[in-house]
Amino acid sequence: MNDFVSAIILAIVQGITEWIPVSSSGHLVLVERLLNYNGGLFFDVALHFGTLMAVFVYFGRDITNILEDLLKGRWKSENGRLGIYILIATIPAGIVGTIFLNYFEQIFGNLLFVALGFGITGLLLFIASIDVKRKRELNIKGAFLIGLAQIASIFPGISRSGTTISSGLLLGLNEKDAVKFSFLMSIPIIFGANILTIGNRVLPKELIWATLVSFFVGLGAIHVLYKYVLLDKKRLRWFGGYALLLGLIVLVWSLVF
Repeated sequence: MNDFVSAIILAIVQGITEWIPVSSSGHLVLVERLLNYNGGLFFDVALHFGTLMAVFVYFGRDITNILEDLLKGRWKSENGRLGIYILIATIPAGIVGTIFLNYFEQIFGNLLFVALGFGITGLLLFIASIDVKRKRELNIKGAFLIGLAQIASIFPGISRSGTTISSGLLLGLNEKDAVKFSFLMSIPIIFGANILTIGNRVLPKELIWATLVSFFVGLGAIHVLYKYVLLDKKRLRWFGGYALLLGLIVLVWSLVF
């Protein structure tokens, strides 16, 4: 299989798994191994850029309202507070990711780490699916705690959306608010990762096409998950079971082959 086709297949995988709480980075590692395609961290971040653009398009009005209120100093408005919460939630992972970037690059393709990450993701999703009676609105403390949870997703196999949605639910947010905040808070962290990794380098032709594919697939995935699938926390058990099973398969694979 030539590199262009492999890149497109991986872009489809990225577009779907970025928003499904099962770890896009872990899936990219696995599919790259199956396709014998070594895209590397630069390639994976480029695909994440495509799904990042999908968030901009899907939540464009929300993003515009947030920026408008922040720039006009309306920090106590609903959108202003949400913007501040997103910034606060970005700080922990932003600091850790910047300091330990080289270390994360070294372990990115390690199947043992990937298997462990899938297992952690699966357990977290099962815990978050438990019905919690209390309902709370997001606040500064909650945003920071969700930001701390996002640090774990820097490791391959641990889902960013899975950790942030789960932590939001465990803090008492309703399903729609937890999912929306998780998707919106992906913007600064993925954008920052793109700047650190890609910098001023020009994307090769096959990466540009792959980025576009991940954008369109990601846009469709966001719509389905946000409008239908993730509105009931009990459905997280589907993804939790899948992540646990996949983690076990990857663990056996890493030990046998």
